[in-house]
Amino acid sequence: MGRVALVTGGSRGIGAAIAIALKKAGYRVAVNYCGGDEVAARFSVDNDIPAYRWDVSDYEACIAGIARVEADLGPVEVLVNNAGITRDAMFHKMTVEQWKEVVDTNLSGVFNMTHPIWPGMRERKFGRVINISSINGQKGQAGQVNYSAAKAGDIGFTKALAQEGARVGITVNVICPGYIGTEMVRAMDETVLKERVLPQIPVGRLGEPEEMARIAVFLASDDSGFITGSTITANGGQYIA
Repeated sequence: MGRVALVTGGSRGIGAAIAIALKKAGYRVAVNYCGGDEVAARFSVDNDIPAYRWDVSDYEACIAGIARVEADLGPVEVLVNNAGITRDAMFHKMTVEQWKEVVDTNLSGVFNMTHPIWPGMRERKFGRVINISSINGQKGQAGQVNYSAAKAGDIGFTKALAQEGARVGITVNVICPGYIGTEMVRAMDETVLKERVLPQIPVGRLGEPEEMARIAVFLASDDSGFITGSTITANGGQYIA
């Protein structure tokens, strides 16, 4: 039987593409989601991938949710920390709640999910942790101080934890997507997309969720065992790190 993979925020967008690609590659996949019961239920039925609801910003909820997944599928060997939210505002207008919500989900959520799974990976001497950051965690973005700070934190988390996991067979890597053609991005005003977004991207197009998924599948595989602590920049040349 295939290894067990858990993808947070996995019922839509990049997370859904990763979950589907992992299943096609032979993994037993589960997804986590927090909102949108109908979307998650449809994704689960359409792709025969079980979906479990909990909030990754809540540590105790993560422990309980992971336990449910492992009771149904077995120990999680591949963890994709994809769940994330935005609460955009210029800094002088940003509220404490907007800051806290984003950091709690996008950064603390990575800790909350990885920490309960880590001991089992160490014991089995195998694990793959794949964190999804963002181009804006690398270069920053006006109006997204909270988001950029949290996503930059994900990169630091990856680099540090990779050093702890390396000798026990666990790799930890991070993918930093640029503008990807998810439902949210494609819903942008067409003029803004054509005149402000695409001109910033040297390859002249949006990325596709499936392109991010192919990176994740490779990082989850045995073939990637010598790659750890790496930041995979996938943004069409918009920002070269």
